[in-house]
Amino acid sequence: MRNGELGHWWRSLGGPPPPRAPLPGPASADVVIVGGGYTGLWTAYYLKRAQPSLEIVVLEREHAGFGASGRNGGWVSGFFSGPARVYERQGEPHGNAFAKLQRTMFDTVEEIAAVISEHQIDADYVKGGRLTVALNGGQLQRLRQEVAHSRAHGLDERDLRELTAGELQTRLRVAGAVGASFSPHVARVHPAKLLTALAATVEGLGVTIYESTPVSTIRAHEAITPAGSVNARWVVRATEGYTAELPRLRRALVPINSSMIVTEPLAPAVWEQLGWEGLEVLADGAHVYVYLQRTADGRIAIGGRGVPYRFGSRTDAGGETAVATVQSLHANLRAMFPPAADATIDHAWSGVLGVPRDWCVSIDADPRAGLAWAGGYVGEGVGAANLAGRTLRDLMLGTPSALTSLPWVGRHPRRWPPEPLRWSAIRSTYSLYRRADRVEQRTQRPSRLGRLVDAATGRE
Repeated sequence: MRNGELGHWWRSLGGPPPPRAPLPGPASADVVIVGGGYTGLWTAYYLKRAQPSLEIVVLEREHAGFGASGRNGGWVSGFFSGPARVYERQGEPHGNAFAKLQRTMFDTVEEIAAVISEHQIDADYVKGGRLTVALNGGQLQRLRQEVAHSRAHGLDERDLRELTAGELQTRLRVAGAVGASFSPHVARVHPAKLLTALAATVEGLGVTIYESTPVSTIRAHEAITPAGSVNARWVVRATEGYTAELPRLRRALVPINSSMIVTEPLAPAVWEQLGWEGLEVLADGAHVYVYLQRTADGRIAIGGRGVPYRFGSRTDAGGETAVATVQSLHANLRAMFPPAADATIDHAWSGVLGVPRDWCVSIDADPRAGLAWAGGYVGEGVGAANLAGRTLRDLMLGTPSALTSLPWVGRHPRRWPPEPLRWSAIRSTYSLYRRADRVEQRTQRPSRLGRLVDAATGRE
């Protein structure tokens, strides 16, 4: 089994494309974007399409897609993180702000499909929807509460519905499943294929991407690198899980670690036992959940939280995954899919995602300072970054639109506490959630501890 490096997605392509040149020296542009992941590239794409005359430069410390954009589970999700009440407070009174944001995110899954079609991108995109399976009675009750909660916020049966265990069996056979929910608003994708094609597309539009170019400081109208400063009308911070490495932003977003493993290609006889012909993406209903997809080449990729946080918001560039994490994910895989229990694990890898204090995405642009940013996707960035890029386009071009009035625009979440409080709070949260999952498995009822942790962390 390979461990670390950049993970299966890049390995399946033979590695990243040939490296691009670094920034040669001081420069100027209309827009400089710091970060060559999905947020940065989608922002560049939509800005350049809207105003081709703009000179846009992307600065990337490693290579485009090095971070979570090239290491994630491959979900183009129409859902996003954070409790509805936070977005409702941000929106206009009585304007049903959360429902508007949710519908716009659903449309975003189709928007990404349209870009893929327009540019003839081969990214293994299939809009098969999302299954969330309940593996015990406690998870089933919480799943039903989630469906009821969605009704209270404007969604209907076409958006999210409960499936009986029998209905689930016709789609996918998960050992121990007692029920499930299904939403059609999620697609599967090969994240590195999409990222590579998107980077090539923006270059074709005239955007310049400089790699191996770390940015040490972002300030008004300026991004500072070892090669010199890049001055611009707008500087876009698109650093997501690596934001804490920038001055004065250490406590803005914390980098939460997520890990994945992928099997060898499974035999046709195994797939015949499992089903999964609809190519839905899949999650279980645990507090510390796992997420899965059936890949285009017939593997199962499964991910979840391993060591969730490193003291001081440190990140591991190598993507090494602890043996205990690999074993835990493999145990989940074997328990859910006994016919695949003997499959060899081909690769393990890890990456970081950005998490704000209130678990909600924020987007904003300050025209006086020429600073714009988006992030805090909490693992939903493959889809949310596209909507963020379109929203930043309208904000930066001064074009009022339905996107600029969405309730995640203009938010400024509270900062995380300093160390060691930050480390203690995050590690304790995941420890308590794991305990809640064990309680639910034993009692078959929703854990009161899980509800208390949700309330304490602001996730409900």
